[in-house]
Amino acid sequence: MTITLNPASTVMFTGDSITGVWRQDGDDRAAYPLQVAGRWSFEHPDWPLTWLNTGYRGDTTADLEARWQADVLDAGPDVLSILVGINDAGGHTIDPDTPVVSAEEFAATYRRLLTPLADAGTRLILIEPFLLAVDGVVEAGGMRIGEQERKQWREDLEPKIGVVRALAREYGAELLEADRMFTELSARRPPEHWAEDGVHPTAAGHSALAEAWLDLVG
Repeated sequence: MTITLNPASTVMFTGDSITGVWRQDGDDRAAYPLQVAGRWSFEHPDWPLTWLNTGYRGDTTADLEARWQADVLDAGPDVLSILVGINDAGGHTIDPDTPVVSAEEFAATYRRLLTPLADAGTRLILIEPFLLAVDGVVEAGGMRIGEQERKQWREDLEPKIGVVRALAREYGAELLEADRMFTELSARRPPEHWAEDGVHPTAAGHSALAEAWLDLVG
C-alpha cells in the first residue's frame, strides 16, 4: 500500500524533537520533514502541497494528546505522519522523577490519537521510535546516558516499537520501520554516523528518514 499525495493536500508531521527541527547550538542539519518538503517541491513544482509541522521537543504521547485538538484535529490534515515514543520509553532509568509509561498505557494513548483521524479518513504514516547502539557515555536531551542506561532504555523501547507496528496494522497506516532501518544502516556505517547520541539523527540520519518517508508516498 502506498499513500498518494493529491494536489493541494495538507501534510502534517508531528512528534518530538526529532520531528520538531530541534537543533543544538551551531547545528545546521535539516530535519527530515524539511527535507521531505524540499525534495517534493523540487521534484514536483506543479504539484503544490501544504506542509505543517507540530513536533515539539521532549513530547510524549500524553503531551501530544494534551494539544491534539488544537495542533492536529483543528488543522484537518489530509496526511498525518507521527514519530513519537522515545520519550515514553526508558526515561525513568535516567531520571528517577520521570514516570514509568507501560506499553499498555502507551498503546491506549496512541490509539486515542489515531481514532478520530481514522474516522475522518485521514491517511496515516506511523514512524517507529528508534534507539541506536552508540558506544560510550553520550548526552541526549541534556541527560548523560551510559551503556547500562541505554540497555534499560532499549528494553523499555522494544515493546513500544511493537505497539506502533500493531497500530499501523490496526488502522491501515503506512509504517516506516525506522528502528529496523537504522539497525541495518548501522551495519554499514557506525551508529554515530546516523545519530551521534543514539536518539537525535545526524544530517545523514535525517536524510535516511526523508528517503524512507518519500518511498511510502506516490
